[in-house]
Amino acid sequence: MEKKGSRLRELLGSGEVIIMIAVGTAHQARLAEKTGFEAVTISGSSTSEEIFGLPDAGFITMTELVENVERICRAVNLPVMVDCDTGFGNAINVRRTVDSVIRAGAAGLFIEDQVAPKRCGFIKGKEVIPLEEAVGKFRAAVEARDELDPDVVIMARTDARGAVGGGLEEAIRRAKAYREAGVDMLYVEALRSRDEIKQVRSALGDCWLKITESAINPPLTFQEMKELGLCSVSCHVNQSGSIAMYDFLMEVKKQGMGAYTEFRRRIQDHPLGGPGFYGPLAGLVDLAGFPKVSEWERKYLSPEQLKKYESSLGTYDPRSGKGKG
Repeated sequence: MEKKGSRLRELLGSGEVIIMIAVGTAHQARLAEKTGFEAVTISGSSTSEEIFGLPDAGFITMTELVENVERICRAVNLPVMVDCDTGFGNAINVRRTVDSVIRAGAAGLFIEDQVAPKRCGFIKGKEVIPLEEAVGKFRAAVEARDELDPDVVIMARTDARGAVGGGLEEAIRRAKAYREAGVDMLYVEALRSRDEIKQVRSALGDCWLKITESAINPPLTFQEMKELGLCSVSCHVNQSGSIAMYDFLMEVKKQGMGAYTEFRRRIQDHPLGGPGFYGPLAGLVDLAGFPKVSEWERKYLSPEQLKKYESSLGTYDPRSGKGKG
């Protein structure tokens, strides 16, 4: 089986702009895999907001992150890139962070040069650590990676463009230094225009480059992303899911359970839906892997034990998948 780090390198080096679905949960990662995407990235903000109900302001710990990384990496066969915030300490702490995240299954990871506690990239008030300190952290990350699995991708993110005392020149200066420290990929956050992207690309030459494309207005077309040499872009699914759930809950609040009845009717033929009273859960149960449980039962349990299916009731049969009307 091809290593996930090797697969991620192949994708990034393909010359195409890889759409990485940014997730916070194993469920979202499975949705990305089911719909045909080739890689996911674990978002620090999604992890903080969806798992802990906290803002992306440096509240989560390294252990909490690693637990989520392991859950997600076990759930899918896709290569997973991990947002490691500031690395949870100095260069010495970074070594343990990198080691732990790789052992949890990551195909790649990135660390940013903000001070701790950090904050989400588009939030005002960001500050960055001294360049020498940041370079030390990236050197530590690369060396820890090389000792464990050289195929894992290390990305360095600089927030200097929008930080206190920063700017475009400082962001370029830092990106060059991080590349010299041995990282595989550069993430220059908070660029404001197409011209700034072109300046960064010109200064950095031929390298794997990522930006926060959603900050550019008017939005970049996919063709422009390719022409500007971006190797990957992130699509955050949490907002779409949260808006859909909010709108649905508002309908239930307004109309009562009739809104839920109508919802169940509408999704009978949806890939994640199904018929019957428990139909709305049938597709999700399939996605979670219940048919595989039935397969294992047929393989390992006795015929006598399998009779439970014929002597019990239910609108979902894991032997065939999806709900039955």
